[in-house]
Amino acid sequence: RLLESGGGLVQAGGSLRLSCRVSGINFKIAHMAWFRQAPGKERELVASRSSAGITNYEDSVKGRFTISADNARTTLFLQMNDMNPEDTGNYYCNTMSRSCGWGQGTQVSVSS
Repeated sequence: RLLESGGGLVQAGGSLRLSCRVSGINFKIAHMAWFRQAPGKERELVASRSSAGITNYEDSVKGRFTISADNARTTLFLQMNDMNPEDTGNYYCNTMSRSCGWGQGTQVSVSS
């Protein structure tokens, strides 16, 4: 099960920290990721983190977003800084292989 939280409305240049509480899988060995779906667009990969802590980011968020994890709390985070309106969308976490059922996501809106 995936439970995302932390979304909201921010102005351009602002920050948000998203959380995803994960249960039902072995979080410590999972390759986890954040995805987002903007209005009228397909869901896209934003950032990923391997079980070894190796991270990768979509080009438009490099240098602004940071993915991290707390294994003890089986929680995945996404720190988003210097946000812009193109970051608007519903944000979801899942494994890289999308093996879990999708959660509700958390809505992020960035105003200009």
